[in-house]
Amino acid sequence: MKIKLLFLFLIISFSICAFAQTKPAKKLVVINSYNQYLASIKINPNNELVEIKKAIPSIKLDIRYATTNNFMKQVMYQQARAFARKPVVESLKKIQAELKKKGYGLKIFDGYRPYAVTVAFYQKASDKNFVANPAKGSKHNRGCAVDLTIIDLKTGKDLVMATPYDSFSAAAAANYMPVSSAVKKNRDFLIASMQKYNFTVLDNEWWHFDFNGWQYYALMDIPFEKL
Repeated sequence: MKIKLLFLFLIISFSICAFAQTKPAKKLVVINSYNQYLASIKINPNNELVEIKKAIPSIKLDIRYATTNNFMKQVMYQQARAFARKPVVESLKKIQAELKKKGYGLKIFDGYRPYAVTVAFYQKASDKNFVANPAKGSKHNRGCAVDLTIIDLKTGKDLVMATPYDSFSAAAAANYMPVSSAVKKNRDFLIASMQKYNFTVLDNEWWHFDFNGWQYYALMDIPFEKL
């Protein structure tokens, strides 16, 4: 009896494993049709990718991927522009207004990122922990992530942080210790300012913030030139 039960258990286990191995992977859906993107805006106006600088003229841009000053050491964007979904930009506008009262402002390094660029990043990055896996896509591809820092409006300079932007080091973590009191104060100030308006910092990148509710937006592969 025990032998029969063992045999039955082995058959069931083998069947479950075989099913798991043959089950097709869920296909990743990426919108690369501009007309499809326009249609999505008609359904929901929040789907619009708004140009951040046009919506918030006082904001500063430092779009590194439109230059060779980035970890890829090559130009990835043909235009030095930054976009994000409408609600994301509305939150950034509130943050910018609040910071201005204190003598500070936002500097944007990156916003919406076409999916094809995420693929290129993953292929070349030396440390895959600092780039999104194309198998899942990035919040940047959804127009729901921004890379940024805070500047002093009087000097125009960035507030001192533990690392430069896009540093592939442990010190880039949002809670990395030890750091100087000035760095901790600035980092906490940035994170608190963003969290107040619906953003969450990425654990291993102090500059990267995801907009809460990103999962409701599709992955996109529309180049800047079409927006």
